[in-house]
Amino acid sequence: METKLHRITSTAIIYNEEHKYLLLKRSKDKKAFPGMWTVPGGGLETDDYTNTKKTTNDHWYFAIEKSLRREIKEESNLEVGKLTYLLDIAFILPNGIPVIILSYYAPHESGEVALDEESVDHAWVTLEEAKEYNLIEGIYDELEMVDEILKK
Repeated sequence: METKLHRITSTAIIYNEEHKYLLLKRSKDKKAFPGMWTVPGGGLETDDYTNTKKTTNDHWYFAIEKSLRREIKEESNLEVGKLTYLLDIAFILPNGIPVIILSYYAPHESGEVALDEESVDHAWVTLEEAKEYNLIEGIYDELEMVDEILKK
């Protein structure tokens, strides 16, 4: 098998004051997991950092965070508080491109949900209610991890 560069993406489990989680239903036009429910997120783009001032002479810090905040805003119109790392996931897209997903969680800070063309519906759900949705595999497990963290 040929070694390939990975596409870097990130996701955010967003929770509100009632400890409900934001789910988005993916468009049926999406290549991966069409019509399934997930959380906001997307791919890192070079524009997420190259159009900003470098943090050091050679580097940009917080590129993933900037990218994830952009994706959250585009997909849901929400602003979130502190993004906290949860875990990483590796998978292969249907077209053979390997992907690394960095999963975070964050409190909803402001804004009302307004969807872009990538999603066709949204819901704020409890952990128990999430069981009723056709979630991408692993999303429920991540919601459960965050729920445990928030209970502490």
